[in-house]
Amino acid sequence: MNQQARIDSIPFIDVAAQRRRLGTRIDDAVRRVMDHCQFIDGPEVRELEQALSEFCGARHAIGVASGTDALVLVLMAKGIGRGDAVICPSFTYAASPEAVALAGATPVFCEVDETTFNIDPAGIERAIAAAKRAGLAPKALMTVDLFGLPADYEVIDPVAERLGLYVLDDAAQAFGADLKGRKIGSLAPVTTTSFFPAKPLGCYGDGGAVFTDDDDLADMIRSLRNHGQGTDRYDNVRVGMTGRLDTIQAAVLIEKLRIFSDEIAARERIARRYNAALADVVRVPHLSNEHTCVWAQYTIRVSGGRRNALADTLRAQGIPTAQYYPVPAHRQGAYRGCPVADGGLAVTERLAGEVISLPMHAYLDESTQDRIVGSVRGALRG
Repeated sequence: MNQQARIDSIPFIDVAAQRRRLGTRIDDAVRRVMDHCQFIDGPEVRELEQALSEFCGARHAIGVASGTDALVLVLMAKGIGRGDAVICPSFTYAASPEAVALAGATPVFCEVDETTFNIDPAGIERAIAAAKRAGLAPKALMTVDLFGLPADYEVIDPVAERLGLYVLDDAAQAFGADLKGRKIGSLAPVTTTSFFPAKPLGCYGDGGAVFTDDDDLADMIRSLRNHGQGTDRYDNVRVGMTGRLDTIQAAVLIEKLRIFSDEIAARERIARRYNAALADVVRVPHLSNEHTCVWAQYTIRVSGGRRNALADTLRAQGIPTAQYYPVPAHRQGAYRGCPVADGGLAVTERLAGEVISLPMHAYLDESTQDRIVGSVRGALRG
């Protein structure tokens, strides 16, 4: 019985399959760090930063301790704090508004687009109106490239510029994606990402990065991530934090980055195969030839209260699912008092009750995917 359970169980994100592919390359990378013992700010950190910069086309890539720290560091560097508003979606993980609150500012929640799940440019002004009515000064717009899909920066950037908002791209789920050939990391004045193990590019613990072409901002973030350091470790010229990326995590990421492009192509192929097989029974995610999505999650929509029944049926067949985000940020206790865009967040509320994510990773073979597809189709038609 236990053997049958092991055979039938499908991983939601198969980190172990990637580990098998990399094999001794990871072991050797970690061993090199263990040999030189520079566990903080070792040479692998600088090597990774250079490789990340070259990969995405940003002048600066700055390794930090987590995706949340990356967001907080940017807000600190821009001097955004008490009395300021940062416009952000409510249909996102708590880390997005949490970073705003940690910096002392107030998140103001904006509507998302029905098709892409990303921030709706048409809702930005309504969020600003709510911020001003609450006595806040709108300073920044935090886009979130949800589930691996870049937001519509060609529309967002002119709106933000007209309204005087600094654009901060929270690409925790989307590093590696591109929009018309321009990669995440070069689409906004500053971009942050997470290297949490479940991300498309993940380390073996916590980690993150900040990307920018702004030399002064990059210098400020490098200082802030290391206790506000100036010329040396005992020259603290500003209040900072401990936000450094560990050398061992950098070593792991160097090896993973070498195969990342292959994995992105595999994820895109798997997503398109899902779409072709499921489009007639559920609302499948947005696809376009103008962008590459890294598919941090493959997320369908199931209406009519059928989502939980689908999840239960799949679970009984050894197929895991996930529901992002059943309680939007504006309805969570920590952020219930924060302003919400004029007119409310009807799309956000609807998505929170309908979305369900299926297994997605670069090593999902066709036979396993066919099993998932068959189970989904059977459950919904039944």
